[in-house]
Amino acid sequence: MLKEIAELEEGRVLLTGNAKRLARIYLNAWIRRGKTLLVEYLPFQVEGEVYIGSPLEGGDFDAYLIVNPLSRPKSEREKLYSWLGEGGNKLVLLYEQKYVKDSIVRYPIKEFIDYLIAYKRETVGFERIDVMRFERGRVVAEKSYVRRY
Repeated sequence: MLKEIAELEEGRVLLTGNAKRLARIYLNAWIRRGKTLLVEYLPFQVEGEVYIGSPLEGGDFDAYLIVNPLSRPKSEREKLYSWLGEGGNKLVLLYEQKYVKDSIVRYPIKEFIDYLIAYKRETVGFERIDVMRFERGRVVAEKSYVRRY
């Protein structure tokens, strides 16, 4: 499922758990495929050209990076949800630093995402990545990856 996400042409991916490395991989893959990318700001470095600005204020780009969508004030979250609900053929990476997996059901954003990637670095020497595919706010597929370091 991780490779499937890198090859997306449109969709919304919520990446949680401060997974900078994964976010960088996805953004670089999209840039290499010729996508124009608009970011609010970059919490990490990417290869290639990106534009900095607010995705909610307009502009026609192929892909977007929105940082910490769940940690925003309620009014900003509502604006974001309406922007995500407008549809269109947007490719959006929602990068959240805090870890959210099973508690995603408490957030209204579950209605707007296609994938949730929950990254967790365990203290016993491994990393765990849980990937869930959503359709209309419900999990339809789930897969876990574990990597020792």
